[in-house]
Amino acid sequence: MTSWTSDELDRIGAADELEMAPLRRDGTLRGPVPIWVVRDGDDLYVRSYRGTDGAWWRTARATHAGHIRSGGVDKDVTFTEVTDEDTNDRIDTLYRTKYGRYGGAYVDPMVAGRATTLRLEPR
Repeated sequence: MTSWTSDELDRIGAADELEMAPLRRDGTLRGPVPIWVVRDGDDLYVRSYRGTDGAWWRTARATHAGHIRSGGVDKDVTFTEVTDEDTNDRIDTLYRTKYGRYGGAYVDPMVAGRATTLRLEPR
């Protein structure tokens, strides 16, 4: 398994959005969709605003692979589901801190979407 470089973590972590293109079962990439991303130490996390109904999330969960572009970083990734409560608590706080300026109408669904938390791992 490869790791993110410090530069990649800084650039993606500072970006407001990440373009997510999950890999379909037939091996093609879905069209990219903009989503919010947060950094926790050396890890990057995303969640679905629409919860488990999010089409990109369902595809990412099915294949655990895709491609991201953010902050000038263009990378193939593996998606790992996150169920750990402590990690999800930290991610809740990170979403509220990073995106709080957008208000509860946008941030609250991201915090409520804990069941859709995915860690991004470079491949």
